[in-house]
Amino acid sequence: MKSVCAALFGLVILSSAALAGTPEGVWLSEDGGTKVHLANCGGKLCGTVVWLEKPIDARTGKPKTDTQNPDPAKRSRPLLGLQVVHGLAPSGTNKWSGQIYNADDGKTYSAHMMPNGNTAKVQGCVLGFLCKTQNWKRAN
Repeated sequence: MKSVCAALFGLVILSSAALAGTPEGVWLSEDGGTKVHLANCGGKLCGTVVWLEKPIDARTGKPKTDTQNPDPAKRSRPLLGLQVVHGLAPSGTNKWSGQIYNADDGKTYSAHMMPNGNTAKVQGCVLGFLCKTQNWKRAN
């Protein structure tokens, strides 16, 4: 009985450690204006905008859209529900890499996410070394 309890305790500890480095869930951006839900998407993770602090465009009075997208056909897409993180996969210890779309400038960057419990460093990079880092917080 003691060995069964010890084994169960070990599984709980290992499961907790594994979850600590998993970026799945809802994350609040550094400025507090956006929540992104990261979930399994074809074996990797993708992230969708699920909340905006200011969902209405002050100029138009309508929901915000992807106005900075370089493809004119995509500029009318609502930001709410937009997939902004693509192909996030483990790339090292507590490091995930993929791509992130920045609706503010309409560009897609290589992305790195380093989750640490309820926080994560999120980097968007150009040319692999010019990076901007944000600190995101778990929202769920």
